[in-house]
Amino acid sequence: MNIAVIGTGYVGLVSGTCFADSGNHVTCVDIDREKVEQLNNGQIPIYEPGLETIFARSRREGRLHFTTDIAEAVPDADIVFLCLPTPPGGDGQADLSAVMAVAKELGPIVNSYTVIVNKSTVPVGTGDRVEKMIGEHVDPELFDVVSNPEFLREGAAVEDFKYPERVVIGTGSEQAAEIMTTLYEPFVRSGNPIIVMDRRSAELTKYAANAMLATKITFMNEIANICERVGANVDHIRRGIGTDSRIGKRFLFAGIGYGGSCFPKDVQAIHHTAGQHGYDFRIVDSVMKVNNEQKISIVKKMEDYFGTDDFSDMTFGIWGLSFKPETDDIREAPALYIADELVKRGATLRAYDPEAIGTFKQATTREVIDNTTFVHDQKDALVDINALVICTEWNEFRRPTIDGLEGWIEADDPVIFDGRNLYDLERARKAGITYISVGRPAVGTKELEPAD
Repeated sequence: MNIAVIGTGYVGLVSGTCFADSGNHVTCVDIDREKVEQLNNGQIPIYEPGLETIFARSRREGRLHFTTDIAEAVPDADIVFLCLPTPPGGDGQADLSAVMAVAKELGPIVNSYTVIVNKSTVPVGTGDRVEKMIGEHVDPELFDVVSNPEFLREGAAVEDFKYPERVVIGTGSEQAAEIMTTLYEPFVRSGNPIIVMDRRSAELTKYAANAMLATKITFMNEIANICERVGANVDHIRRGIGTDSRIGKRFLFAGIGYGGSCFPKDVQAIHHTAGQHGYDFRIVDSVMKVNNEQKISIVKKMEDYFGTDDFSDMTFGIWGLSFKPETDDIREAPALYIADELVKRGATLRAYDPEAIGTFKQATTREVIDNTTFVHDQKDALVDINALVICTEWNEFRRPTIDGLEGWIEADDPVIFDGRNLYDLERARKAGITYISVGRPAVGTKELEPAD
């Protein structure tokens, strides 16, 4: 098929490249001329494992193109995907200005039957608005608007796209459903379902999925906070409940909260949607509040350990700046909040991340940048520090194991504050390192009592 993808952000670039790799002819459109030039020169502006290989192959075989001219891409397209940003406004409502602006442009240039697909995560009813906008300029018989939410995990997006657990298609049009099903059939040969439903249900499905996963994460963080007060171990509890098939093993790891491009804004958006329709979504309200507190909970543990909230003349190493491993995305990353709180308390920082130093610098404050030394080797973050803070669970941070870290940390009394529970407690104890994690007993040279 001929496909146009409007927007070359994370979703648009991954989707367009994967569609091209499966044999379609794809033209991606973006208003950022510098970005389009970069992509046409074979340079990928994001870090995503596996993307570079299929991007290069699709470009080499002439199936993937980039332009700033929407009129160049749309008229010959069978399907137009809208992969546009929908950031949260001050009240949590998704900002649809980019989606509606493109919808206004599409009407005058659609000249034969075209499926217009909202791939962006949008509130319920957005498809109706897009349909109305386009229909002001073109015969309604010449297009259908479909909701096709994405379920891509950053760091595994290519794998998720090529082998989806399910494909959701929201439309009341049999013609559009048939075209979309044909498009996705090569990706579900293993038998995973293509689920066709009404458009509004499809729009809400993405929000419901992310709200549920965010709730699981937050629930375990609440359990972890109780564990710290009663002297229990959240890892044991996670294994105890994760083997229950009704609960499952995934998204039960305690830590310093969720971040990223999807969970925070989607949870806010579904909360706002509920409020607009007169419903108080109390569970989601609690999820947001707990997650905001959890992000900086490790700073309170540092204050308790050092017996002060004045960190002047102290230096802390930070491992991990991205919101999760295998991505350079730092949107709503706990490290942003932790670094800011530490610097406000007078600390200086030595920070390392395998991929996200550049994006972190773009997102953080001038005060944090001025008080942070960014290093390009994880060992260099441990020079002349008072403690190490782990904010992201990159695999390389598991090497060496904690009993090999004592010689790395340049401190008389090594201390690690681990927001991702990377290490084994017994090995930390034997290594003689004070090790304070989430929802597990603190161990090491300075044993701590359970919190009040």
